[in-house]
Amino acid sequence: MCRWLAYSGTPLLLDTILYKPAHSLIDQSLHSRLGVETTNGDGFGVGWYAQESIDTPALFRDVGPAWNNRNLREIADHVRSPLFFAHIRATTGTAVQQTNCHPFRHGRWMWMHNGAITGFHLVRRDLSLLVDPGLYSDMEGTTDSEVMFYLALTFGLDQDPPGAVSRMVGAVERSGRDHGVEFPLQMTIGVTDGERVWAFRYSSQGASRTLFFSTRVDTLRKLHPDAAFLREVSDETRLIVSEPLGDLPGAWNEVPESSYGVVEAGSDELYPFVPEPA
Repeated sequence: MCRWLAYSGTPLLLDTILYKPAHSLIDQSLHSRLGVETTNGDGFGVGWYAQESIDTPALFRDVGPAWNNRNLREIADHVRSPLFFAHIRATTGTAVQQTNCHPFRHGRWMWMHNGAITGFHLVRRDLSLLVDPGLYSDMEGTTDSEVMFYLALTFGLDQDPPGAVSRMVGAVERSGRDHGVEFPLQMTIGVTDGERVWAFRYSSQGASRTLFFSTRVDTLRKLHPDAAFLREVSDETRLIVSEPLGDLPGAWNEVPESSYGVVEAGSDELYPFVPEPA
C-alpha cells in the first residue's frame, strides 16, 4: 500500500525528518518493515506550510520513487516548515501519475491515505456522485483516496473533521456492502488545516494498517538526556508515522485500532472512531 508521516512542531528542514532518521521515509520507500509491500516506489509527495502563512500549503509530487529523486533531495535541504506531510506510494491499481500522488490539497486542507476501498471499481461511480457538485470539478486524479477526501469535504470537513471522516466512512461502507463487499475499507488517514493534525486508523475488518505517534518530547528528554535532537525541539513537537523512524526506546506508541488522534496546541488526545451510518 503506502507509507506516510506527519510532522508538527518546531520549524525544521524537511531533511531532518525525511532523510536523517535511521529508518526514514526515504529508507521505507525501499525497505518498509511493516507495510504490505516492502517497496513503495509508485510516486511520492511532500506538502508543507510556510512559516509566514498557513492559508495554502505548497505541494511537491512526482511519479518516480522517492529514494533517487534529486529535486526532493534539493528541496529537503532548503525548505523549513513547522508542519508538513510526506507520503510514498504503492499503488493498489490506479495509474502512476502525478495527480494520483499524495498529499491532496483543497484550499488550506491537506489529506493523505494508506489503505484502499475494496472493490473501488464497483463503487466509484456511486461515491463520486455523492461529492458536492461544487467540488467535483476540483478532483484531478483517479484514486479512491482522493474520492474519500472530497467526500469528507462534502460532509463538512471545514466544520467538523472527525464527523466528516465518520460520515465518509459510513458512505463507503454502505456502498461497498450494497455491492456485496464484506470489508469495504482499509485506512490510515492524515488530514490537516495547517494548525491542527488529525490522524485516523480504521478498517471494516478491524485489522488496520499500522500507525504510530511519538511520545511527548518532555518525557523523551527524561528518558534520553543525551539525545541532542530532543534539546532542539519544543514540547509541542509531534510525529505521526506509518512505521517508526528509528529504534529509540520509548519513542513510539501504536495508535489503537478504530481510533483517531488530534495534534494541536496544548495536550493531544486520542478518541474512539466509529463510522456514522450513511
